Amino acid sequence: MIAGTRPPGFRLPQSTHVGAVHLQVADLASSLAWYRTVLGFRVLREEARGAVLGADRPLVHLHLREGVRPVPRRGAYGLFHYAILLPERRTLGAFVSHLGQLDERVGMADHTVSEALYLWDPDNLGIEVYADRPRSTWPQRGNEVVMTTDPLDVPDLVRAAEGTSWQGMPDGTTLGHVHLHVGDLDTARGFYHEALGLDVTVWHYPGALFLSAGGYHHHLGTNTWSPGPAAADDQARLLHWELVLPDEASLLEAAASLKEAGYRAERVPEGIATADPWGTALHLTPRA
Repeated sequence: MIAGTRPPGFRLPQSTHVGAVHLQVADLASSLAWYRTVLGFRVLREEARGAVLGADRPLVHLHLREGVRPVPRRGAYGLFHYAILLPERRTLGAFVSHLGQLDERVGMADHTVSEALYLWDPDNLGIEVYADRPRSTWPQRGNEVVMTTDPLDVPDLVRAAEGTSWQGMPDGTTLGHVHLHVGDLDTARGFYHEALGLDVTVWHYPGALFLSAGGYHHHLGTNTWSPGPAAADDQARLLHWELVLPDEASLLEAAASLKEAGYRAERVPEGIATADPWGTALHLTPRA
């Protein structure tokens, strides 16, 4: 399966994937209670002003800043949602049944390549929980992946659980992608495709552009569905997200490509820090 349009210059390695997200929240105790009870995350490390959550690996870092305002109803440039990828469809079915016992606002969609549920944490930060369909079944139009937003067949998904009950996020859970609000798609393409080196995989979805490495349907979504502006320091927001590259050499190549295109690429302890044209921060990190 050949999917996506290659960037004109540097191309991120095929094994590139999303690492973790760092979120600013208003009340650590409330957030921890929600992430444990609703999503079933384990607390891997708790600190005075933050916590690290995940399953068998760190996925979400919570950073406390008391009194920050929740995400506005129409969003802001930056996070639309981050997406938790479950390893099996039956686990997603068990999660659906779990949510049915809670009083949570939930959105649902069948995207053809995947089945997805949408939730919002206590600060109104968006979260997707999803399971992929087999890659061999993903429809294509030429070398573009075809993604849709259709009604989710909830009864069939529940049946797929085969009596399995929800026991929290299972081992093997990862962050499949991050989806961002941006100001315009051409500028987003210039940064994430031409400078950073992601392939463009979906370009006919209304108001959105999807990109990935290695032929995945998307590691990154961008859309123009929020009027902006960028999230302020006193709002709940995405502080930065991580892309994991296979080695130090590819990290340096990515940094050189960003700098050549006129973007910031600074060395930080985790790897390379950059930011898109709307100020959404991204850290490139080498695989541990």
